Amino acid sequence: MKPFSFVHIADSHLGYIQYNIEVRRNDFTQAFREAVDRTIELKPNFMIIAGDLFHYPRPTNPTLAATIHDLKRLRDNDIKVLAVDGTHDSAPNIVTGTILTPLDNAGLIFYLPLHEGACWRTENCYIYGIPNYQTKVKVEEMLPNFFSKNKPTPDKNLFNIFVFHEAVDDPKIITPSMEAELNRDLIPDSFDYYAGGHIHKPSKIRFKSGILAYSGCLETTTYEESMIEKGFYYVQVNEKKEAKIQRIKLTSPRNFITIKHDFSGLRPNEITAKAIELVKSSDTSHAVLAIVLEGILPSGANRADLNLAGIRNAANKALYAHVINKLEETGISEKVQRAIFEAGRDIKTEAYEYFLRIFAERQDKKTAECYAKTAVELIDPLLSGRKEKVKELIEGLP
Repeated sequence: MKPFSFVHIADSHLGYIQYNIEVRRNDFTQAFREAVDRTIELKPNFMIIAGDLFHYPRPTNPTLAATIHDLKRLRDNDIKVLAVDGTHDSAPNIVTGTILTPLDNAGLIFYLPLHEGACWRTENCYIYGIPNYQTKVKVEEMLPNFFSKNKPTPDKNLFNIFVFHEAVDDPKIITPSMEAELNRDLIPDSFDYYAGGHIHKPSKIRFKSGILAYSGCLETTTYEESMIEKGFYYVQVNEKKEAKIQRIKLTSPRNFITIKHDFSGLRPNEITAKAIELVKSSDTSHAVLAIVLEGILPSGANRADLNLAGIRNAANKALYAHVINKLEETGISEKVQRAIFEAGRDIKTEAYEYFLRIFAERQDKKTAECYAKTAVELIDPLLSGRKEKVKELIEGLP
């Protein structure tokens, strides 16, 4: 086997007009263009696109024209593009199909699931790709059938690559808040490199007989990605089938600045004033500011009373200020709060005795005392919104 190299990118989300700002659509185009520029400089044998080339299954004409231009540049430099579809550019229905099909027909990409055996093979490598089925239920229902019609046949004498666009249920990859669409047991063995898309944070781990890699996104699709390095992987494979993976960082993605602050206890007008102050202090030319309002409002205060437009308009240099309102309202009156916090020991003692009488009717003495004590201890964390403390106290009950 001769040494070769390839580029692994995913989640370029071309055409995404974030915040309804046309400039953001151009940002995604520019990030992909830089990735193409860097790829041409690296001169790999081929490029892998692991899904979500586009943000919408039916991209606009300007987006399509710009993408065709860049794909043609790769073709003109003898860099073959192998692709699978993602959750965003998957076929909306079986009649119209995915936009990747006409790009394949035009010779601009090689859409792996469309071809016999869902694969592409050379004297050095075997590359197999699966379509995206959107949900875990559909993956479990439809992927085995796809495998039966297009049997994966990795060759031990070649470098084998498996291309997909789903989150794999591996604890090293997904977070507790993520839903994994692809069970690791469904993924075939004997591949050297598993080229993933869908998870926007770049990562690589040992997996089955090879390496599982997510190349990450090329631009910021949500404020939560502001700290993620944007780029792709450049993989060099030697004659011993050993892969050297290099991270190629992009410089064109727009600067995102996230401002998080806990405004618990402040009235809406006070929150607005403080948020405006924070925006002004972070205002940066051409950046996107994401202002995350967190905390618990005092009794009687309403989220709708915030002057969100005033907070957004406080940015004069930034491209856009995006306000994320995560403030929680409380239904406990100020009178009750004052009674609890100001009455001190007496009211808590009375509450304990009241709870004890209630629980004693249904539980033995020891259990009733435990429940009554916990009920009183829950008051402070419930009022202050300390959910973890509430959970800890409840889970500690017998």
